[in-house]
Amino acid sequence: MFGLRSGARLASALAVLALAACGSAETAQQYPQQRTNGGYDPAPDPSEQPEGGLFGPDGIVLFGGKDRNAEDAGSSGIGVNALLWRASLDTLSFMPLASADPFGGVIITDWYSSPDRPSERMKATVYILDRRLRADGLKVALFRQQIGPERQWIDVPVSAETVGQLENAILTRARQLRVQSLGQ
Repeated sequence: MFGLRSGARLASALAVLALAACGSAETAQQYPQQRTNGGYDPAPDPSEQPEGGLFGPDGIVLFGGKDRNAEDAGSSGIGVNALLWRASLDTLSFMPLASADPFGGVIITDWYSSPDRPSERMKATVYILDRRLRADGLKVALFRQQIGPERQWIDVPVSAETVGQLENAILTRARQLRVQSLGQ
């Protein structure tokens, strides 16, 4: 039966192994690279390799990085177009926010009932699909429910025109934000 002493010994042994694994011995290995003709070449010289890392040549770029080209205008440290993101939040600001993922580009609102229509409620999900400010970089899904005869919520279809109006409102706000940012 293992007692407290053997558990302490095991923890000590694991700690020693973990520290030993952190050694700084140089273990550069030359792995051969397969040629297209079937032979093998020695591994390329590391000094000839382009510099980079796990997250690309520039590492992780936060808050727009050092050079922004025109294609990424409106982008920031988030994974989607910052103007579409801000415009979506502004446009849906009257609805309670359930979830917002700026890296995935998804905004989900909670159910909202208008004071003049308490028997109806709506919920929206906005998907920002691109880092560029483009109309096809935005998708909106609207959900609507009404109170049924037995006082339960029943799903009711939302017209494509209503979805289009909300998308256009977001795009219009994004254009306004872009004009404001260029004017400063």
